[in-house]
Amino acid sequence: MAIALLSAQRSKDPNTQVGACIVNVDKKIVGVGYNGFPNNCSDNLLPWDRTGNPLDTKYIYVCHSEMNAILNATKDLKDCTIYCTLAPCNECAKMIIQSGIKEVIFKDDVYHDTEMCIAARKLFDLASIKYKQYIPSINTLTIQLKE
Repeated sequence: MAIALLSAQRSKDPNTQVGACIVNVDKKIVGVGYNGFPNNCSDNLLPWDRTGNPLDTKYIYVCHSEMNAILNATKDLKDCTIYCTLAPCNECAKMIIQSGIKEVIFKDDVYHDTEMCIAARKLFDLASIKYKQYIPSINTLTIQLKE
């Protein structure tokens, strides 16, 4: 989860920074991603707005962290686990299922009651994908670059 949290820091989204980290059965990292616009699409030319006309908001343009982690994967994802800083939406759930990932561990579940997250859980249940919320045992993680 620490790697997912760290990768989320790379997102340029001023409102919601989300990260994901995929590990294989040996707990080796095979994919990492964060939310952002597609490659070659300038962060300055597409909107980061959250409300208004859908074409003027970020939601139809942004690639979610789960999608990026799956696309960035260096190995087959069969039976892998994905760690996400935010519970996946229905679109990410479909990609997770199709990729062969068998377990989803997420930190925050702020959209739990939305149709997208309800649908994601329904899809996970139908596909026998295990999912659970991560409850951290510590509140702070510090990375010291110099002594």
